[in-house]
Amino acid sequence: AAQLARDMSLDIAIDLMGHTKGARTGIFSRRAAPIQVNYLAYPGTMGASFIDYLIADRTIIPPDATSAYSERIVWMPDYYAPRDTRIEVPTGRIGRSDESLPDDAIVYCSFNQTSKIMPETFGDWMSILSQVERGVLWLLDGGEGAVENLRRAAAEAGVDPDRLIFAQRRSLAEHLERLRLADLCLDTLPYNAHTTASDALYVGVPILTMPGETFASRVCASIVTAAGMPELVAIDRVDYIRRAAALGSDPAQLSTLRERLARQLAGARLFDMKRYARAFEAALSAMHDRYLHGLAPDHIAVNDDMLSQR
Repeated sequence: AAQLARDMSLDIAIDLMGHTKGARTGIFSRRAAPIQVNYLAYPGTMGASFIDYLIADRTIIPPDATSAYSERIVWMPDYYAPRDTRIEVPTGRIGRSDESLPDDAIVYCSFNQTSKIMPETFGDWMSILSQVERGVLWLLDGGEGAVENLRRAAAEAGVDPDRLIFAQRRSLAEHLERLRLADLCLDTLPYNAHTTASDALYVGVPILTMPGETFASRVCASIVTAAGMPELVAIDRVDYIRRAAALGSDPAQLSTLRERLARQLAGARLFDMKRYARAFEAALSAMHDRYLHGLAPDHIAVNDDMLSQR
């Protein structure tokens, strides 16, 4: 495969897998192309000399954090990942009763994979529910064992296990439609919501996050920032709990936040895929230009001037 790529004289090879199941890292280790890029699927450094660039943004990888990565960083101007904005989300077909959600509850939601729920994060969620009497926590059903463990942990934290409600798998359109039933999504740490966070904002549901120090722990902060909602980024666990509880205890404040999110989304760069395409093309061109001039890979910041040339 690497030889075939070289025979085709590819300029840039992009690894869409990284260190994940089914990856074909060996192709890149044999230099399929003179420029090789880590992009999208794997939220972190490859730690490999044969991967030249990593595409990110300045929220995910601040300039003072580049020493933690073996690649040179390409900073996209807004958010590093694209979004399929052609998906139309139905409305009016799914109500709270269809998902076993109380009509009068404040519905906190985390549709992250169960494996992302660390004990510390779950403990924070129980602290929030302890302060919001009408609050329930809506989670994905991760299987019988996971459900039992989470219910047991809730009881141990002094929270009625029945306040945990588990969602079954649905089609993408149905999933996005029912997601609108949530009042506020809660992020996980140290592995954030990524597509899950984008889904929530796409249907108008705010998500509260708390960034860490790694790529995977800063993606949600980047998403809400690109959506024009930086107030959804908590500074620490205490702030995260305080904000979530305050919003759950003040429906008017929560409604105002959701209304602001709805206004922001129309012009949010998070979902401006034409701008994203220009930025991505500019990034690839900048990498290639350096190679054509005999320059080694170096950090690249894609800016508005570069976009205006496309």
